[in-house]
Amino acid sequence: MQSRILVVDDEQLVADTLGIIFQKRGFECKVAYTGVEAVASAEIFCPELFLCDITLPDMNGLDVASSVTKKCPDCHVLLLTGYYANLRPARQWALTHNVSTRILTKPMPPEDLLREAEALLHTSSAMGFPVEFFV
Repeated sequence: MQSRILVVDDEQLVADTLGIIFQKRGFECKVAYTGVEAVASAEIFCPELFLCDITLPDMNGLDVASSVTKKCPDCHVLLLTGYYANLRPARQWALTHNVSTRILTKPMPPEDLLREAEALLHTSSAMGFPVEFFV
C-alpha cells in the first residue's frame, strides 16, 4: 500500500515538483499551496506524512502542522524552511508536540529529501516521537 503524503508550499512550482518527485517514488501525494487548503485536504486525505514549508502567506506552517496532526494523530511531520530564523521556532514546536518530526533546510537534493521522508515514515510510534534536526 502506498504511503500518503501531503505537500504544502506556497511556491506552486516547488510544491508541484515535490509532488511529482514523491509520486514517481510510488507515494500517493496531494499538494496544497496554502495553509487553509492543507488543513482542508488533511481532513479528507489523512496523510501519513505531512511535508510543509514553514513560511506560508496565510498561516504559519507550524500552526498548519498542529491542525493537521490533530486531525491525523498518526501523521509524521517533515518541516522545510529556507530561513534560518525559522529553525528555532520549528525545533521548539517539534519538542512540544507529541509528533515524530524532522526539520530540514531548503534547498536540498531530491534524493536527500526522499531518504529523510522514508526514514521518518518508518519511525514507529512505539519508539517514541523523535525530533531530528538537519541543517
